[in-house]
Amino acid sequence: MSFPHRHLLGIEHLSPPDITTILDLAETYVTLNRQSAKHSDVLAGLTQINMFFENSTRTQASFEIAGKRLGADVMNMAMQASSVKKGETLIDTALTLNAMHPDLLVVRHPHSGAVDLLAQKVNCAVLNAGDGQHEHPTQALLDALTIRRAKGRLHRLSVAICGDIAHSRVARSNILLLGKMENRVRLIGPPTLMPSGIADFGVEVFEDMTEGLKDVDVVMMLRLQKERMDGGFIPSEREYYHRYGLDAQKLKLAKPDAIVMHPGPMNRGVEIDGTLADDIHRSVIQEQVEMGVAVRMAAMQLLAGNLASARALA
Repeated sequence: MSFPHRHLLGIEHLSPPDITTILDLAETYVTLNRQSAKHSDVLAGLTQINMFFENSTRTQASFEIAGKRLGADVMNMAMQASSVKKGETLIDTALTLNAMHPDLLVVRHPHSGAVDLLAQKVNCAVLNAGDGQHEHPTQALLDALTIRRAKGRLHRLSVAICGDIAHSRVARSNILLLGKMENRVRLIGPPTLMPSGIADFGVEVFEDMTEGLKDVDVVMMLRLQKERMDGGFIPSEREYYHRYGLDAQKLKLAKPDAIVMHPGPMNRGVEIDGTLADDIHRSVIQEQVEMGVAVRMAAMQLLAGNLASARALA
């Protein structure tokens, strides 16, 4: 399988064949992960370090499980108790870790571009687990795999991404990926949560759910990023749910077989009705979590293979 990248820092640098390569390999890991014996030795002898400067449940657990199932030695760094809290810079942290000769570095950081900066300072493969409001590539890839499995394809679909677009790295990565794969992307949300110049990304922008959800194949809800908001972006959570929260009535505007997605964590009764989120006939939210492990296993295998080739030539 051809995957000509040293790191996975974003969707922006991936071609459609790159995306397909990751998803096809991830399919094999979906099968492995559903077996009683879930272990592979693809990463045996390699060291994976997870550095999460922001809190995470799904992504960190998913990367940890992915690495262990592939046979890697996995270390989770408690960044809240690290030397960063003593004033050490990100670059010094990177150089310190680099001296320990890790093979895979998984990083989540609150500042856009921090993961890219770190990747320039280390000799191992770096995977971006979310950097500020920039990108979250593995989330977009797992969303893509979920859509492809549910719809049988990943092109010429109509996808509505709804909610807090302005603060969402998930939205940005999904917009890039879905666009590369020739899908029609609609963004729905209040003007206060819509970034300026977003129409330049080749998307349609709607302020109203009634218009935006009409006949779409996929409805992707987003979490309100309250920790990134500085000021009054919404009148109230009750008003937000009334206008932009997904419920059964609004979902009727989409196609009858439209699927419902959410990257989590969900604010039930704010972004999505709890009953709808748990509806096994429409919601694929739990499938997204499952696909996350498979996609991260695939990404790490591809990067580790490239790393081994580069080291052999050195």
